[in-house]
Amino acid sequence: MKSVLAHIMRKKREYALLPLFDILRDDSISPEQRLGFMPGFAFFIMAFGDLNKYVLRTDNPLDACQEQVNMHTLEDDHHWPWYLEDLQKLGYDRPTTMVESLRDLWSDEHRQARLLMYRMCAMVDGANGTERLAIIEAIEETGHVLFSLTARLAHAIHGRTGTDLRYCGDFHLALESGHAQNGDHAELARISLSEDLRLRCLTLVDQVFEAFTAWTYEAADHIRRASADKLFIPPAITAPIAYSARFV
Repeated sequence: MKSVLAHIMRKKREYALLPLFDILRDDSISPEQRLGFMPGFAFFIMAFGDLNKYVLRTDNPLDACQEQVNMHTLEDDHHWPWYLEDLQKLGYDRPTTMVESLRDLWSDEHRQARLLMYRMCAMVDGANGTERLAIIEAIEETGHVLFSLTARLAHAIHGRTGTDLRYCGDFHLALESGHAQNGDHAELARISLSEDLRLRCLTLVDQVFEAFTAWTYEAADHIRRASADKLFIPPAITAPIAYSARFV
């Protein structure tokens, strides 16, 4: 698996150079406006818990790799409440109708966010435990690129307004970064792969990055349109939102 992890890091470096991340680094745009793509990412983020619970996880793991997958899903299946919390704090919890919300989420404007989840499900469905670990690691590294930058924006918003953003901020980033710090990568690197399995894992990694890359262009376009049209970006607010203790 060591060569697969090295390939993931090469793909991560390429991924970090995409236009979306240049925009997120652009301090001429307000932090709130740069986070303006987040509402359109709702389909993927909300479904990510289901991907972990019902697609990646299995009730009767057949090998040690699937057991590792199951353990990982228990860490990642409950992040969506922090996302809803951030949307509320950023002022996106405005009155609308269920029909309008669904029409927006299933519009062409957000099709790549939906396709991204469908593609992840299709990849995982036919994958064994080892291949699923490769998929998870690739997803984690795309997330690290994104959340390293959103955390900077959350920090700026906190400095100006006192508002804490947990999903976009350091709280979530620390969890996403914790796997490598806890030795997960070292353990994965010791997994021995046949040449055929190694090639299948490399192909899956490429597919993960291709799918996320397509989404980044959609997110970047959303920020650009909002900026060009001078759309109202709601100010950060500090009203708390309550969830089960399981999520805090």
